[in-house]
Amino acid sequence: MIIYDRGYVGYDFQYEHFKKNVDYLIRTSITHSFLIKDFVESKKQSAIVDVFPNQKHAIVDKEYTKSTSLKVRLIKIVLPTGEIEVLITSLLDSQTFPASMFKELYFLRWGIETFYDELKNKLKLEYFTGYSKASIEQDFFCTIFISNLQSTIVNDLQEELKLKNKSSKLNYKINTNLSYGFLKNRILELLFKEAPLEEVFKELEKLFLKNTIPIRLNRINKREVGKYHNRKRPLVLKNQKDAI
Repeated sequence: MIIYDRGYVGYDFQYEHFKKNVDYLIRTSITHSFLIKDFVESKKQSAIVDVFPNQKHAIVDKEYTKSTSLKVRLIKIVLPTGEIEVLITSLLDSQTFPASMFKELYFLRWGIETFYDELKNKLKLEYFTGYSKASIEQDFFCTIFISNLQSTIVNDLQEELKLKNKSSKLNYKINTNLSYGFLKNRILELLFKEAPLEEVFKELEKLFLKNTIPIRLNRINKREVGKYHNRKRPLVLKNQKDAI
């Protein structure tokens, strides 16, 4: 199944999944339609409804008509702050897929969101060194290579992290920003073998394990509604130095 954030809800988009027999889970605005508004105001946690194409739009060269319906399931999630989120899914069977599982299921997309943060803000993927196709492709694939290398080392350290966490009140994880910085200073040694590879990797593993940060669960950051509606790119202040 594919998990989507807000902004992807639409009959045509959902119909393509139905046609290809691909399950999906999409978050939608609570004001997306009258159907969603009625569901939010109801006391139901889950409901199976029929959705139709937008009656105001002309349908040209489509495989469906305005009377073609899709059965979808609406899931209501109440956050600790009291805020309500609504999810739309093609998983209709409430016995196999109870409503209680969807909050955790939707949260699984967060790993992708944080990876975008790593690429854009820590590895500076958008700052290309040239304008040619070759330069952009070179910068892109170098960034992905660095990210994959960092992930490989972190994955190899999971057992050591478990041992370290046994003697700590909190669980700890590798500091991503610092780990990229350590790689930056040693990547040439790894690529050109100026030092034995095993020694470089051991040094990196020690640095990664030495520089960990605690995992603080259930932290809530207040969402600033309308923050990104300005035409100008917003200024995001950091509490860390650049990794690269």
